[in-house]
Amino acid sequence: MDNNQFLQKDAQIVRKIVLLVCAAILIACIAIGVGSYFYIKSALQPVDPQDKKPVHISIPIGSSVNEIANLLEKKRLIKSATVFRYYVKFKNHVDFQAGEYKLNRSMSVDDIIAVLKTGKITKKAGLKLTIPEGTQITQIAAIIAEKTGYKKEEVLKQLNDRAYIEHLMQKYPTVLSKDIFNKNIRYPLEGYLFPATYSFDEKKPPISDIIEEMLGKTAEVLAKYEQDMKKANMSPHQLLTISSLIEEEATEKADRQKIASVFYNRLRKGMPLQTDPTVLYALGKHKDRVYYKDLEVKSPYNTYIYKGLPPGPIANAGMMSIQAALKPAKTDYFYFLATPGGDVVFTKTLEEHNRQKEKYIGKQ
Repeated sequence: MDNNQFLQKDAQIVRKIVLLVCAAILIACIAIGVGSYFYIKSALQPVDPQDKKPVHISIPIGSSVNEIANLLEKKRLIKSATVFRYYVKFKNHVDFQAGEYKLNRSMSVDDIIAVLKTGKITKKAGLKLTIPEGTQITQIAAIIAEKTGYKKEEVLKQLNDRAYIEHLMQKYPTVLSKDIFNKNIRYPLEGYLFPATYSFDEKKPPISDIIEEMLGKTAEVLAKYEQDMKKANMSPHQLLTISSLIEEEATEKADRQKIASVFYNRLRKGMPLQTDPTVLYALGKHKDRVYYKDLEVKSPYNTYIYKGLPPGPIANAGMMSIQAALKPAKTDYFYFLATPGGDVVFTKTLEEHNRQKEKYIGKQ
């Protein structure tokens, strides 16, 4: 075989290879295109066509498309924030209206866009519930009962129903963990119902709807601090627990970040936290003043007896306390004292603390 025949044979082989590569690339492109088409088509469809339960969403003034897309995805009203952003850009939808809306997961992306563009705000709420910061499960149950007509016992029964809570754990796996079923926990959802004002279309919505709205808000808040929690090597349960201590110790004038620093300084030194609100929680009652005899109550919540954090939160914490728990001040304080006037005095030594205590409170 002469050189020309060799060259012709090589050229044929090269052409075959080129054709095969081109065919493979073409098939891959078609596959990617078809896959992308069906992915985008699916992402534009309702999250759950059967779920018509209203989901409250607040669009602040000046919200960008990115912010709206992320909010919709967090509320599980759309499948993909990325697809939503590109779809809105492609369709040139730019005039979203700020406001309070009631959407649901049976709505398609086009349906949601139509509502947000027209500014069709939800009708007047049939029920408004305000849950203050620092409230406990029993107090929240009382507020719900008072506003809805349910009995407090009915609300507490739902809040303590293990099967129902296990269902919530599946729905909110990044928030609820097996920690809430610790044998020493008094109420599994204590500290997990975020303090805020909630609106419902019905005057007497199902208790489960009320609970899940509050729990959903907690999930939304914690999602903002996911990276901070990882950096601090802190679980949601630990964060909500120490945040609840800060919340219960803080006054209007208190520097929550300094209070947080005292707790962390004590934990690092292996000192008991010795915070009075845990004693009151252990006692199961409110008192204006904690006496030495109260500090002897035998309970895993009593941080005068047991070192470390209590088994779980002792109340719900607001945003400021959660932020303080994640970003405490850097101090060398180990003690603090709330004065009758609402100020908080921080000290480094027990001797200094006792002097301040006698000055402002007197001997017990």
